[in-house]
Amino acid sequence: MSHVLSPVVVIGGGPAGLMAAEVLSQAGLPVELFDAMPSLGRKFLLAGVGGMNITHSEPQPAFLSRYREAQPALQPALEAFDADALCAWIHGLGIDTFVGSSGRVFPTDMKAAPLLRAWLKRLRAAGVILHTRSRWRGWDEAGRLRIDTPSGEQPIEPRALLLALGGGSWARLGSDGAWVPLLQQQGVAIAPLTPSNCGFEVDAWSALLRDKFAGAPLKNVTLTQPGQAPRLGEFVLTATGIEGSLVYALSADIRRQIEQQGEAVVTLDLLPAQSAEKIASALAKPRGSQSMAKHLHRQLRLDGVKAGLLRELANPDAFADPTALATAIKALPIRLVRTRPLDEAISSAGGVPFAALDDNLMLRQLPGVFCAGEMLDWEAPTGGYLLTACFATGRAAAQGMLRWLTAQDRLGNPQK
Repeated sequence: MSHVLSPVVVIGGGPAGLMAAEVLSQAGLPVELFDAMPSLGRKFLLAGVGGMNITHSEPQPAFLSRYREAQPALQPALEAFDADALCAWIHGLGIDTFVGSSGRVFPTDMKAAPLLRAWLKRLRAAGVILHTRSRWRGWDEAGRLRIDTPSGEQPIEPRALLLALGGGSWARLGSDGAWVPLLQQQGVAIAPLTPSNCGFEVDAWSALLRDKFAGAPLKNVTLTQPGQAPRLGEFVLTATGIEGSLVYALSADIRRQIEQQGEAVVTLDLLPAQSAEKIASALAKPRGSQSMAKHLHRQLRLDGVKAGLLRELANPDAFADPTALATAIKALPIRLVRTRPLDEAISSAGGVPFAALDDNLMLRQLPGVFCAGEMLDWEAPTGGYLLTACFATGRAAAQGMLRWLTAQDRLGNPQK
């Protein structure tokens, strides 16, 4: 390649990489994007199977707080490309959006595929060259990129490189964490990739509970962690533990408690709309020859998986004492001992620490190499926050690259 025509290269065809490619091409740079999978945006498409939750409409202070300790590092990118800006960008692709009852924002048709198709069409029209089945293997001895393509390994010497390789979850869709050793070999410290928005395991459910109720949802319940307010929602009992939206919302704190203490205990309220006193009063009514299961159903409409979990976790003596049983119904402890495997998680924590990056999201250890998306060390709950930060950091890293390239040119040191 001649120095004049050398492109900038983006590795990774998810939301962060595609957004970076768009920003760079709009600035007039030749852009080549490489992805290891046979098609682009695979995790993005699967995330939209149940309804493409693209962002969230809550006020910005609350929105930003969802990123926890990473908020200060992410805030500039998220303020520059917030939920409103993201929605306007989607509208520019010809896709309408609406705000759901929970405040989550969706494309009107709830699908990811039309959005991705329109986006890829626009990128190709802008001159972005998209390569699939092309896996990045690091650098060769001359400092060139090693790209495995269907026609063999291709060395590339770009003006600058932007990595948007995802985290470590859903390896079958491309987010396999294979980039971690490639950066570590270059002296970049990487925080270990760990599950986020994930399920958790108990020591073991009884065979009866597992066989009868694995896969059953518990709706309109609350989970509470020590020192925190109860969260209302639903989750699913699994063969090994619990998972689902309510569990995902607590997953970062649960995981850290397990890391620090070897286990985490969450408290389940099976009937959050009723007080312990009202429950105890209902249970104290004579049940005659009725079984306890029928009594719980008749008095409290408590049956199915909720009754099964109560029987599994409550002290057996509580079933003879209405007050004690009411206390158990309102505060049933679930002891969690480990996360489910990383590859099952919706997202991952860990990755490239922000301390390893400058304000342009460029690696201090590797000038001219920028990082974006889920491969950065941050996490957020589901609800549109994950995608928004991927879009925003892809845009921010591309703008950082543009500033860096401009500075290099001014110094009389154009890159390739």
